Amino acid sequence: MAYRFATDRADRSDLASGTVLRSAPGHPGYPVRLAEELLGRVLSHLPGRPAGLWDPCCGSGHLAASLGLLHRAELAHVLAGDADPDAVGIARRNLALLAPGGLAERERELLAAGAETGRESFAGRAAAARRLAAALEGGGGPLPAEARVEDAFRPAPPPRPVDAVITDVPYGDLARWHGVPPGAEPVPALLAALAGVLPDHAVLAVSARARKVALPAGVAVLERVRVGSRAAVLVRAADLRAAGG
Repeated sequence: MAYRFATDRADRSDLASGTVLRSAPGHPGYPVRLAEELLGRVLSHLPGRPAGLWDPCCGSGHLAASLGLLHRAELAHVLAGDADPDAVGIARRNLALLAPGGLAERERELLAAGAETGRESFAGRAAAARRLAAALEGGGGPLPAEARVEDAFRPAPPPRPVDAVITDVPYGDLARWHGVPPGAEPVPALLAALAGVLPDHAVLAVSARARKVALPAGVAVLERVRVGSRAAVLVRAADLRAAGG
């Protein structure tokens, strides 16, 4: 795939999982450049911005927090959800970096850990937190964000208007589906459920470790992309509902 939006090849190592953003076993980070590319493509299909962003399969919240930190000016708020309460606990701590003083507090934590352990790597991580704080401030300052425990197959309406959904679905042994309706294909069922609580104009981008992301029958596709072992598809909520009858 040719990148159309994340074309600068900037160093994104400050957002590596476990540097400033918190990580945990079983909750891998998402490739930041690909997340930025998907955001750019989604926004290109929306009537205006800033946009409300929702990741309903958020895991540690790495994807949602990274986009909030790098693209503050294009986002109105960030919502993250997951069926795993432990994952949501991590996501809440990562999304707290978008709140006032969140990155400054994280910098202090990292410096204190460095002083306690004598490990020089913490100083580098603290410097990364300072750089991310500058980027967030340059984009417009703190960004409203929250994470909630939710069943993505039976989602509650988002508390704030959502225009963009970007999510990476569970795969392999690292993560597992929760709440799939009996006999249903997970991704088509997920898309249909999410479309039921979104406005017509909303655009959903779903990626998976697969050759092709499955869709409900008859759904019009905005775009399909493939990078390495991941494929993604972009669809509009109104088209998902129309295909469902």
